[in-house]
Amino acid sequence: MSRRWFPAVLVAALVLAVAFLTLPIAAIFLEAGPGELLDSLGDDQAIDALRLSLITTSIALAIILLVGTPAAYLLATRSFRGRDAVTTLVELPLVVPPAVAGIGLLAAFGPSGLLGGAVEDAGVRLVFETAGVIVALVFVASPFYVRQAQAAFQAVDPTWLGASRTLGASEARTFARVAIPAAAPGLAAGMALAWGRALGEFGATLVFAGSFQGVTQTAPLAIVELFGSDFDAALALSAVLVAVSAALLATVKLFTRGRERRGAGVAGLA
Repeated sequence: MSRRWFPAVLVAALVLAVAFLTLPIAAIFLEAGPGELLDSLGDDQAIDALRLSLITTSIALAIILLVGTPAAYLLATRSFRGRDAVTTLVELPLVVPPAVAGIGLLAAFGPSGLLGGAVEDAGVRLVFETAGVIVALVFVASPFYVRQAQAAFQAVDPTWLGASRTLGASEARTFARVAIPAAAPGLAAGMALAWGRALGEFGATLVFAGSFQGVTQTAPLAIVELFGSDFDAALALSAVLVAVSAALLATVKLFTRGRERRGAGVAGLA
């Protein structure tokens, strides 16, 4: 009997955790019927918010991948003085409160900010503009990707990279043809985390870009505004975000599992 209590505790802990984490998500879909949710999604405000969220998060994700992938590769494959400090600075937005992130963006890029004059001289407007939403999303979401990508590149067998260089490939070609494919599952996981974080971003966007329908009001901002006037519409938008997030996680798991199976198959043939 004494040997069985610990497995029972493990099972009970898992059941409690799953129940607690699943119930609020399930309640979103159970609170209102599918018909009511679909009707609520026909609201102009909901459509504008979803459209803006998809556009801004896609652009932000493209920027994160373009800059974050080589940055993560550098951090993973180079040893230099201050690397730990640089990594800490990259990860710092992970723990900065969203409202503080918005204030920081205003202090840096706002009209009276450190770089506000240079931004305006370049003809770019960020505050209360769609471009400001993209900047906020990149700021809060990029650490999720860079952190995961760095770990993925560190897990790549260094002998593969060395063999590629020995065979005459440049470092850039080795990066594109060897490192990225080998780290693809980790990169995909980081991309999903970053995209999910961008989809759910609220505080920094509100402080830095405001909440104007069709311009800066993303789905999370619209949910908060609709909460007091149209709860069904708020539920509908919430359901869509949950569905998209679940789809992202499922896609990454299927992709990663497929890569692992192909890798196991190649190892078996060898």
